[in-house]
Amino acid sequence: MKIEEYLETLPENLLSGEDVQLPEKVFRDIFKFAELGKDDIFYHLGCGDEIGIEISIKEFNVKKAIGIDNNSEKIENAKKNLQDHNINAELICQNIEEVDISDASVIFFWFTDEDVINTMLEKFEKLKPDTKVITIWGPLPDYLPDKVNFPYIINKVPFKKAQNMQEQLLAVFGVKCVDFVTAWEFAERYTKAIGSPEIKNDRFLTIIQTLVIWINAKKLGVVCEDEIPESIKTYINIMKMHFDIDFDYLLEE
Repeated sequence: MKIEEYLETLPENLLSGEDVQLPEKVFRDIFKFAELGKDDIFYHLGCGDEIGIEISIKEFNVKKAIGIDNNSEKIENAKKNLQDHNINAELICQNIEEVDISDASVIFFWFTDEDVINTMLEKFEKLKPDTKVITIWGPLPDYLPDKVNFPYIINKVPFKKAQNMQEQLLAVFGVKCVDFVTAWEFAERYTKAIGSPEIKNDRFLTIIQTLVIWINAKKLGVVCEDEIPESIKTYINIMKMHFDIDFDYLLEE
């Protein structure tokens, strides 16, 4: 089956990120990376439950924390949890595109939907100078990150436009082109960073992420090699022979 067909066999809410809960360690790492502190007004866009909000208040002493999610059940559960823990925060059940975030100083934004990203970019660009937008995996499209601790990335208002893909690649990965080693290294960083300590299939996920990184880089014309490396061919064959997951067609497009 094609990789898209394999992904379609997974629960839809998992693919959309609706049921993806980041470990507490990830939030602590992100907040330290962003230097979150007592003067900050923190927004978690797509907050799900209240863990990130709770940690930002209890451990990083932010001035104000606001969680936004369009899942009413999760917002209600989050409100109850915060109340039980005597934590004062604002939780809003609404689409993030519709919420006023103009007072934000730090925003955590982890979405893959292009329409959502493009809509939010217009809002982000109007925020006050030095507002930090934290993403995971990639920077905001077409912009240079201000700070990188992969897979965590910060873009700061006003955003800096990347002249080309190579410049953005260098800013994120520290390389001008992507080879197998780079793809594997950053796939592994991502898998280990957002996975729980109990995860059992991290190597499987790392292989998939490595192939996706390298193939996407090839489509963008930023791979280091003219030919497909043997290591990439090997993992493509492993995915096809042992898991019936096909990547070959992506190289033909």
